[in-house]
Amino acid sequence: MATLLTQREAASALRLSERTLERWRVQGIGPRYARFPHSIRYRQQDLDAYIASRVVSSTSQEIRNDH
Repeated sequence: MATLLTQREAASALRLSERTLERWRVQGIGPRYARFPHSIRYRQQDLDAYIASRVVSSTSQEIRNDH
């Protein structure tokens, strides 16, 4: 079974504010998440995939914003 993180735990893992994750969900960007009746959860594997998708080798390289 996948490890599920709360919004607070995911924000801490990414070194972001919880508000940033909330804003990203509204904008349809950021890591994938799971929606439950009264909560949002992030799978560790989705955070890892999001981080991997943001890795660049040069400052001129564009970052994909489809996640």
